[in-house]
Amino acid sequence: MNSMVSTYDENIDRLYVVHKISHHLPPHLHDTPEFIYVTNGTLELGIEQKFFHMEKGDFAIVFPNIVHHYQVFSEEMNSAVYVYSPLNMTGKFSDTLMHYSPKNPVIQGREVHPDVVNAIKSLVEDDEIDSMIEHAYLQIMLARSLPMLELEERIPQKCDDIIYQTICYIAGHFKENLYLEKMAKDIGVNKFAISKVFSEIFHSNFNQYLNEQRIHYVCSMLEYSDYPITQIAYEAGFQSQRTFNRAFKEMFQMTPRQYRNQYKERNLIRSN
Repeated sequence: MNSMVSTYDENIDRLYVVHKISHHLPPHLHDTPEFIYVTNGTLELGIEQKFFHMEKGDFAIVFPNIVHHYQVFSEEMNSAVYVYSPLNMTGKFSDTLMHYSPKNPVIQGREVHPDVVNAIKSLVEDDEIDSMIEHAYLQIMLARSLPMLELEERIPQKCDDIIYQTICYIAGHFKENLYLEKMAKDIGVNKFAISKVFSEIFHSNFNQYLNEQRIHYVCSMLEYSDYPITQIAYEAGFQSQRTFNRAFKEMFQMTPRQYRNQYKERNLIRSN
């Protein structure tokens, strides 16, 4: 299975495919298209400030550079296949992905083309799949799915959009020694205006949101690398092991080591 450390700012040159337990993920964006296929339970896909409900069998495409997030409210088993693709693999579809966006990114299970389901299952089941076959499956997924979506021309993001600026800035700087005043100065926005974005849009505060981004990066490293936990924590931007451990435990109610072991034992879903 291909690996990618972060969905924020890391370039990938092949498909990244993972079938795993779904969990809350705060607002973020990346320059790759993302495909989601729900295999168990439900998932709430947030696109900017709208939510789209997904159930087992539903399929969705998140277009590049679109702010999105996930919420999981169901207490049952919730899992999905997540596929990230480098834009240069999308071929003739790249222009559509970059300049349009769907009114509703979700295709209900009964309308998902069997070719899409087959492509996803094949990508999950074959860990040693050839890159050319990966490319073929991606083209099938796009060719069968894009016509099912009602697309509208994307309005260019205003450079003074404070929500977009906030997400982009933290996505690019979360590994640094970052604080609210520095961020406000760098993007030229009053710090109280930024605080309002966190409280009203993200339902969080600056430090909580920043730590969520860092911990998401940490989780990726715990799942797909064998690097020491201390090294991962400092690389993610945490200034002390104590702060990292406290923030991680508040989010997952377990230690990073327990998370890594549990992921290897249970969170990586294996197809039958």
